[in-house]
Amino acid sequence: MNRREFAGLFGLAGAGIAATALATPAIAQQATGSTFDKIRSSKKLRVAGIVGTEPYYHKDIATGEWTGFCMSMARDLAKSLEAEVEISETTWGNAVLDLQSNKIDIMFGLSPTPSRALVVEFTRPIMQNTFTIIAKPGLEPKTWEELNKPEVRIAVDIGSTHDLFARRVLPKATLVALKTPDDATLAVQAGRADAVIQVAMLSLVTVKKNPRVGKIVVPGPIVRQPTCAGVRAEDSPRFRTFVDNWLEYNRSSGVVTEWITNSLALVGVQKQDIPADIQF
Repeated sequence: MNRREFAGLFGLAGAGIAATALATPAIAQQATGSTFDKIRSSKKLRVAGIVGTEPYYHKDIATGEWTGFCMSMARDLAKSLEAEVEISETTWGNAVLDLQSNKIDIMFGLSPTPSRALVVEFTRPIMQNTFTIIAKPGLEPKTWEELNKPEVRIAVDIGSTHDLFARRVLPKATLVALKTPDDATLAVQAGRADAVIQVAMLSLVTVKKNPRVGKIVVPGPIVRQPTCAGVRAEDSPRFRTFVDNWLEYNRSSGVVTEWITNSLALVGVQKQDIPADIQF
């Protein structure tokens, strides 16, 4: 064997080793299985629900049955995957951890914040959630800028998207930062705040349950925030791509809007209760 033949043989061997090395991650992933493959083989779609977050999720204490538009979506997605839905209980704070630890396959109703996107991935938007205020009687601002004054007291729940939004859009207003959304709402009712910021999906339910709190106002310019589904970050995009296609199909046919409005109706919010500026 001459030097050229030996070099060629060495080159082939090196290419073979390189190919094997490149194939190893793919083989490892195939061994562990992607989310899509696991759902197809197990015939189970693992989701989570959050108690007391109507109309997103509702759990009947007597029967254990879950409803809400997120559960309507979960069941339809499972059906499309030829699987059954398997439900566990979680909180908004633990939902991302549940995805990371492989406890669930998907979590509906998450806001795609940059900090969350560092550790999980998000689908295309399920809907656009409009920022609103529930204002005390007599307060009906046409714009957000009308609220951006030190004498205007704005209630928010600490660390929420409402809190972040208020600090960005209303830096001059006096923020009344409270622990929970209920605390923020009660602040308006008790006269400790002039308005509370909530996304439309929450404010519609809040006012329906307790009309004495105030009136829903949608100041301009109208600002909307996407609500998505979170999925585990992995090499294979197959599951996220499937969910994106499923979402696009159901949004374009009006089914997603129907799921949302039907779930709102379960807590007493009818179509005529939804201001024209609020769209899902």
